[in-house]
Amino acid sequence: MTPFQPLIVAIDGPSGVGKSTAARRLARRLGVPFLDTGAMYRAIGLKVLESGADPHDQPSVVAIAAGADVRLGRRDDGSFEVLLEGQPVEARIRTPEVGEATSAISAYPEVRQRMVRLQREAASQFGAVLEGRDIGTRVFPETPYKFFLDAHSDVRFRRRFEELSAAGHSVTLDQVVEEITGRDHRDSTRADSPLTRDDSYTLVDSSDLTIDEVVERMAREISKN
Repeated sequence: MTPFQPLIVAIDGPSGVGKSTAARRLARRLGVPFLDTGAMYRAIGLKVLESGADPHDQPSVVAIAAGADVRLGRRDDGSFEVLLEGQPVEARIRTPEVGEATSAISAYPEVRQRMVRLQREAASQFGAVLEGRDIGTRVFPETPYKFFLDAHSDVRFRRRFEELSAAGHSVTLDQVVEEITGRDHRDSTRADSPLTRDDSYTLVDSSDLTIDEVVERMAREISKN
């Protein structure tokens, strides 16, 4: 009997390219769970802020992360849900403040090691469409289904601004530009698992594509294998 081989799709890329929305729709289309790995790091970022610690104080952050009860649950639709101390955190982690803290704490190897372990355990059991920044380079480098989503900077700024505004967050476009620009620099220059891509990825520029067109392009590529 052939052992079960879970379908694992890696979607990497910077903020504001539509990774989460595209990954959710692709997961539904493929019939596998969706896993937003960034939400896992944001949960740690939220915990750090709520603890009153400085996100740039690595020893304090590492200690908080080690003791934090972060786990993955399953929603009714089968997708993974990030839980902090047993409670869903989605509604609390999308603020610019949490995003800024997350950008700092996600550079720490000890934090990344724990999150990567959780991601591998979940996806290896159930399969998944995972989106993040190091899925195809570190978490599941062996998967043949790797996509790097990108878009022009001005498009990414606008999309992120509209996303935050629609969620009820009071932010200015200048704040969004500063947040994304800073995060891009930190993500691409950190020593542990920087945001990058190689020839094993299929590049998808979403600047002039709808989410449905992005999903269709990825699904077509997956069907070739």
